[in-house]
Amino acid sequence: MSEKREIRRGFYKGERPLFQAGNLRIYDTIFDEGESPLKESRDIELYGSMFKWKYPLWYAKNITVKNCTWFEMGRAGVWYTDHITVEDSAIEAPKNFRRCHDVTLRDVSFPNAAETLWQCDGVQMENVMAKGDYFAMNSQNMVVRNLTLYGNYSFDGAKNVEIHDSRLLSKDAFWNSENVTVYDSFISGEYLGWNAKNLTLINCTIESLQGMCYIDNLVMKNCKLINTTLAFEYSTVDVQIDGKIDSVMNPSGGRICADSIGELILEKDKVDPEKTRIICKADAWECA
Repeated sequence: MSEKREIRRGFYKGERPLFQAGNLRIYDTIFDEGESPLKESRDIELYGSMFKWKYPLWYAKNITVKNCTWFEMGRAGVWYTDHITVEDSAIEAPKNFRRCHDVTLRDVSFPNAAETLWQCDGVQMENVMAKGDYFAMNSQNMVVRNLTLYGNYSFDGAKNVEIHDSRLLSKDAFWNSENVTVYDSFISGEYLGWNAKNLTLINCTIESLQGMCYIDNLVMKNCKLINTTLAFEYSTVDVQIDGKIDSVMNPSGGRICADSIGELILEKDKVDPEKTRIICKADAWECA
């Protein structure tokens, strides 16, 4: 490939000013009012640049972005784009990253992350802050490290997700998800994990009303449940809790091990109590 052409301190307005551009290094450039400035672009590097209007990177490939800014009207910024890395950037615009493949986000903030990261495949995230509902809906094959998320309904329908060292303030997180594992993280939000399949939580602290219900194969190892009530309803479980569980309601089967359980509800007309083994270490009793 030939040496990349450079653009420095450019200023672009109007629709598609760099349509189908390729093999560029773009520095300190402003993409002002005008849709789709880099639509169908290829092999682009962007440094210290700003997107101020809609749809800047659609149908693009092989994109590197560092120290750039998407302003609020740079919405729906990256759709149908493959092989993109964004680092040290601020993305104020909502509805970013949809139906993209091979996405890396490192040291990125999303203060308005509504409907962001939808239906993407192959996502690496590290040191990301996001605030907005429906984050990462229906995305798959994700590895996430040090995510701070403020927003409900996150990871709905997500598949094959691994999360480490993160903080999720998120009602209805992981609904309808499949093959999700969360390590060393804090999760607070009602109705955590409903209708999920193969949800694993390791060394996590959780606060949730009616959390972890309607789950097929819930695994919890060395977790803390703080103010978590009516847990595990109609879930199949293999759960080991460090400390007390405030209340457990009608698990479908499996094993629950904790120091103690404040309230245990097993309604024989709804579940078979013999299918769940309950072990309370502090109270020194076991119910099989």
